[in-house]
Amino acid sequence: MVISAIIYPISGHWIWGGGWLAQLGFHDFAGSTAVHMVGGVAAFVGAAILGPRIGKYGKDGKARAIPGHSLTLAALGGFILWMCWFGCNGGATTAMTTDGGMNAAAMVMVNTNIAAAMASTATMIVTWVRYKKPDVSMTLNGALAGLVAVTAGCDVVDPFGAAAIGLFAGVAVVFAVELIEKVLKVD
Repeated sequence: MVISAIIYPISGHWIWGGGWLAQLGFHDFAGSTAVHMVGGVAAFVGAAILGPRIGKYGKDGKARAIPGHSLTLAALGGFILWMCWFGCNGGATTAMTTDGGMNAAAMVMVNTNIAAAMASTATMIVTWVRYKKPDVSMTLNGALAGLVAVTAGCDVVDPFGAAAIGLFAGVAVVFAVELIEKVLKVD
């Protein structure tokens, strides 16, 4: 309730409502910072306060995987998110008229898809090299990382820029998960 009632309106105003970040020239087209980073920081703080799940860390302090109950449902959820992101990012253009709005929305959606595809592919390759087999759940997280990463600038980058954003996000998510799980010990 606090996040929805207080934190999101403040951060949204800073970025979209003419607030101090907007006045500095900060650009966040559809919410990479205003929505996803704010939510991620709140989730991280909550997880740090609550502590790890029972069984996450052994007596030696090493992290243990706690797999989800259904990789199929996780994949379905990931693909549903991916499809819905087109509505979020494409719809953020707010004007699909013949004076360029439809072309802008189309480019936003192309960039969104390219970043997610590149990120999921990069994540799969990195996990394959690091762990000697591709990690499907991490690959799904890679797609989500690509979607979040491109959301801020999907209206101003070209497809090559979207691919670069996705590549970076897909590689970064693997190492970020390792850092958070193994070094910071936040689950």
